[in-house]
Amino acid sequence: MILIGMFDSPFVRRVAVTLNLLELPFEHRNWSVGRDFERIRQFNPLGRVPTLVRPDGEALIESAAILDHLDEVAGPARALLPVSGPPRRTALRLMALATGAADKGVLQIYETAFRPEEKRHAPWVERCRLQMHSALAVLDAQAGNRDWLQGQRMTQADVTAACVFTFLSEAVSMDATRYPALGRITARCEALPAFARVKAGWFAPTGT
Repeated sequence: MILIGMFDSPFVRRVAVTLNLLELPFEHRNWSVGRDFERIRQFNPLGRVPTLVRPDGEALIESAAILDHLDEVAGPARALLPVSGPPRRTALRLMALATGAADKGVLQIYETAFRPEEKRHAPWVERCRLQMHSALAVLDAQAGNRDWLQGQRMTQADVTAACVFTFLSEAVSMDATRYPALGRITARCEALPAFARVKAGWFAPTGT
């Protein structure tokens, strides 16, 4: 399998970490949606990442769909997302909160990185910041004193939340100490080899 996208994206990173956790080998194409847009479009007409190219050439083009496929490949006993019922719904809700927070963080970055200062809309930025922090607060409350966000083992909710929290802590002007419980679970995840190997490749040369 080939994973396309830069690891500084929490969406790409959660796929790479999942591949590592499930011990599924993959090649990485460290392509940027800006610099390598046309190359990415050869596999994904939207020019977005992550994109996962299967050995048969089929391209999966959205991180949730990719994660669903990887769980299917791994089988129900190893899958990171609970198979059914309340545990699955809880995990999906937590993942939606985390990816929503990431989306709002990305919008804040775009507003300051690509829009001239005189054209920035402060109320819009503040709304995005409020939505981001609201989601993180719910995740932090869920974490509480738990070892993991739900159940007795790591799930995709932990993988996604940790990737998002690390991204927001480093990319957005945010006081991460506001969320100590979420920070604790994130630190536990980041200490795992499956996470560390991806972080080590964060600034890998293009094309590797």
